[in-house]
Order: sequence, then structure tokens, then C-alpha cells
Amino acid sequence: MFFVSCYQPERDCKDYKTGEFNFTYVAEGEEKEGTFTRGADFSVEYYDHKIDSATVKWINDCEFVLQDVKTKASVHMKILSTTENSYTFEYGYVGEAKKLQGTAIRTN
Repeated sequence: MFFVSCYQPERDCKDYKTGEFNFTYVAEGEEKEGTFTRGADFSVEYYDHKIDSATVKWINDCEFVLQDVKTKASVHMKILSTTENSYTFEYGYVGEAKKLQGTAIRTN
């Protein structure tokens, strides 16, 4: 017998458009942690002893682009799956093929 699985991860992205979160990410091959607060139009991130602010532009319910206020660098973010209090995401600089993954956990 041959069985094919059609498992689709849960993606209820609307619950994660705004809020306060802890997140994990990979930088230079090392897993790191940070926090961020995302509102409807802006996100403020705290990581590696830095504070970054970015505008948020939603493409659809599960994808958005963060554009750094200072450098204007843009990062494409895609929510891959959600749980009751977290989501897994893929991210990469706009225009670059390299993508990384992380997890964000709601804290509020």
C-alpha cells in the first residue's frame, strides 16, 4: 500500500500581527534570542545589545516586510506555522535567496 500525507501546519497568522514577543534566530551560524514589540505599522526589536526600529508592511495575513528606519534595509518575513502562543517564521533580506528560520513566542 502507498499512503500520501497531506499534513498542513496550522497558520492562524492574524493573531500575531501585533504584540510583544520573545524570538530565536540564527546569526552567523549561532542561535540567539531577542524580544520585539510589533504594532500595526512599526516594530521595535531588542537583540545583541541593540535596539532597531522598522516599519511594518503586510503583504497578506502571513507575510510582511520590515524596513529598518535607519538603514532602509528590508527583511521579508513569512509565518510558516502557528500554535496557541507562538509562530515559526522564515526570514531573509529582500532580493536575496538565503532564508533562515526562527520562532516567536507571545509574551503579552
